[in-house]
Amino acid sequence: MNTPSINAQRLLTELTHLAQIGAGPDGAIHRVAGSRADLAARDWLSKTMQVAGLTGHRDEIGNVFGRVPGSTGPWVLLGSHADTVPAAGHLDGAYGVVAAIEVLRTLVETGHPAADHIEIVAFWDEEGVAPDSNGGLGGSTFLADSPHIDDIAAYLEVHVEQGPRMEAAGLDLAAVTGIVGVERYEIVMHGQENHGGASPFDMRADAGRAATRAAAALRPICQSIDPVGLIGNVGSCSFTPGAANVVPGEATLQIEIRGISEAVLDQTRTALREAYERIAEEENCTCTIRKASAKPVAEFNPEIVRMADEVCRASSDRTDRMASYAGHDASVMSTRVATGMIFVPSTSGISHNALEHTPDHQLVLGTQALLDTAVATAERLTTGQDSLSAAPPVLAAAA
Repeated sequence: MNTPSINAQRLLTELTHLAQIGAGPDGAIHRVAGSRADLAARDWLSKTMQVAGLTGHRDEIGNVFGRVPGSTGPWVLLGSHADTVPAAGHLDGAYGVVAAIEVLRTLVETGHPAADHIEIVAFWDEEGVAPDSNGGLGGSTFLADSPHIDDIAAYLEVHVEQGPRMEAAGLDLAAVTGIVGVERYEIVMHGQENHGGASPFDMRADAGRAATRAAAALRPICQSIDPVGLIGNVGSCSFTPGAANVVPGEATLQIEIRGISEAVLDQTRTALREAYERIAEEENCTCTIRKASAKPVAEFNPEIVRMADEVCRASSDRTDRMASYAGHDASVMSTRVATGMIFVPSTSGISHNALEHTPDHQLVLGTQALLDTAVATAERLTTGQDSLSAAPPVLAAAA
């Protein structure tokens, strides 16, 4: 049975409707998890599912689900998150939720049998910016630990890339192979406070200089290890005591590295430690390195990646496989069920910003690709073929 076509105008109209909830005068969206706007958005999503003929419910944490009345699972779950960061754009998370509703609504309207095997979700608190948040990915983490996870056979998510790689490569669609691992570190250089005017350069234990050298070393180290699949960032740097005429006695850096494999992260971790300890010694300082947090590489199901890639290539001649450098609910879901993602480009690589944009035709392409991949996944699970496992593929960076 051929897969039906989504209603493109309805998709775009409902994206516009959802974008009005929590929008400020400048168009930026404020829908932080648990806020009045976020709760209003979840009410709107529930009503939209009801209008589409779906039955819905919310779990204890606030995830909003929808499915065909009377369907019993196991389901292929489609969705994303409905909350935003402060002053957000209108696509991050919201696009994946509205696209999931459009997919299931289309299947129901056309009487496609896959409709009985698909469930949709708007996850709670993916962003982790609410005052009482536990770091984000709250809704997917709750689901992954709940009994309902046993009713889910696979998870699919369509999302804007949130980076510049697809646009730079001229891509319309990308099958996502997985999500990079993320490690954050606190680097503290310990020196000796002293008079900034009376201390000769060669007789200082300047923690500030050691820290700035360490910050500058991050990029060349990352590029020497993997110029495509590894990225790093120095997000914060502070000096103590922080006076213009005092040599800093202590300096602290907050750094992050993101890599497409655990091997790359291991190599980077070792190289950074060696470089930072050498820099500290050269500046008559000592160095303390503390891991603040770590999220492992999320590797998606190889069969779902293959099916999504085939769908994307049948939809456009401008496609590729790539890893995600931003975190998503799919990373949590991949620890429990077979998981895949599809990306559409982000104009100028901008996200978490009111200027967030993706051309309409690519939003439509991505939603249709989600439908086609969901149908292929559901058919695989209901035609007696081997069930999908969580066996990981090798991550690939964008060309």
